[in-house]
Amino acid sequence: MGLNEAGRQIRVFMLGWEFPPFISGGLGTACYGLTRAMDQLGVKVTFVLPKVVDSSYVTHVDLLTPRCCSEQGARMLSEYELKNVTFETISSPLQAYATPQTYDERKEEWLRLQREAQGGGGRDLDQASDYGGNMYEEVRRYATMAMELARSVDFDVVHAHDWMTYPAGVAVAAMTGKPLVVHIHSTEFDRSGEHVNQVVYDIEREGMERADKVLAVSGFTRGIVIDRYGISPEKVEVVYNGVERNGQWSVGEGSIQRDEKLVLFLGRITMQKGPEYFLHAAKKVLNVMDNVKFVMAGSGDLMYRSVELAAQLGIGQKVLFTGFLRGDDVRKIYQMADLYVMPSVSEPFGIAPLEALDNDVPVIISKQSGVSEVLKHALKVDFWDVNEMANKIVAVLRYPPLQMTLRNHGNFEVRKLRWKDTAQRCIDVYGQLLVTV
Repeated sequence: MGLNEAGRQIRVFMLGWEFPPFISGGLGTACYGLTRAMDQLGVKVTFVLPKVVDSSYVTHVDLLTPRCCSEQGARMLSEYELKNVTFETISSPLQAYATPQTYDERKEEWLRLQREAQGGGGRDLDQASDYGGNMYEEVRRYATMAMELARSVDFDVVHAHDWMTYPAGVAVAAMTGKPLVVHIHSTEFDRSGEHVNQVVYDIEREGMERADKVLAVSGFTRGIVIDRYGISPEKVEVVYNGVERNGQWSVGEGSIQRDEKLVLFLGRITMQKGPEYFLHAAKKVLNVMDNVKFVMAGSGDLMYRSVELAAQLGIGQKVLFTGFLRGDDVRKIYQMADLYVMPSVSEPFGIAPLEALDNDVPVIISKQSGVSEVLKHALKVDFWDVNEMANKIVAVLRYPPLQMTLRNHGNFEVRKLRWKDTAQRCIDVYGQLLVTV
């Protein structure tokens, strides 16, 4: 349970970038699953994130009376009644998976919205005109704002998710003397390959070096942290992600009448996720099977290039691009899918295959993924081996007994991956650090 050595409730100052419904990828899913489980285990969490969308996008979060000044913080309460969790927002155009270019675009839109909202009057502590000139300056400004917020919050440990929160985590920990835990969901090597952004790499490395503990979502990621960032192995713990159990809907017999099989790619359409390998494998599958459709659900900087590639390969009519999906639309696409494929080039973990299996969809995953460490009954392939990927896709689609075996065994494995276990591992780490403080 979430108690320290003295039997008192552990209090965590958690810095994240996504939380449902403000979600654009796996980081938001992980933050939600972990935080909800901590709430159930009795950990008191103050979850801090940028205020990035207006209330028209809210689906199951109510904005209540701010605890701090109006733009700096607002408590949010989800429909699941997270009794031990308080949400605080800091006005900022930062968001998960941002690049310097997308930050500039978002900042301009954000400034416009701020001007409209303020009607030309009033001045807040973190007024829009004070935003960082570029993304890296904004990350540092955000750290300063987090320090200001932390002065009014009681907590025992700081927990920071991914690189944009590390300067804030370091600053808050240094100001308060509290231990710092950084959580690695992705590294710059995963996102950019060997062509790393040096500024981002330096921020990541400083965060890991200054942290008291580093949590990696897989052994795969732990190896990168140790080998590429020079972090002491004794400092790096593996904490696998979990999956939120399904049960909101079921597929009735005969509810989907169609002759074509459906193969699903669901994730950000970026270099890291390997969309081009998925399309090249699709071409090879379609050379031997015609009754197959390939769905690419997601958005990203390779979206248009992927559309063009599908056309160049002559399979444009067999590939459907849905754009980013959320909520019920995600459930519906899993409901329709016969197979989920994750051809990631470098995947620290990979929550989507767990969600697919939880929805009774068999999966093929790349060997270059952390989730391959915990799924023993999934088909695995090197991301670059499109011939083998195509062969495995054909085998699953053509042989129902194989599909059934993968579905049943995979679903059984997923049942053992609970967010409560993930949260308990984090609580154990907190306990170790608090004993030494």
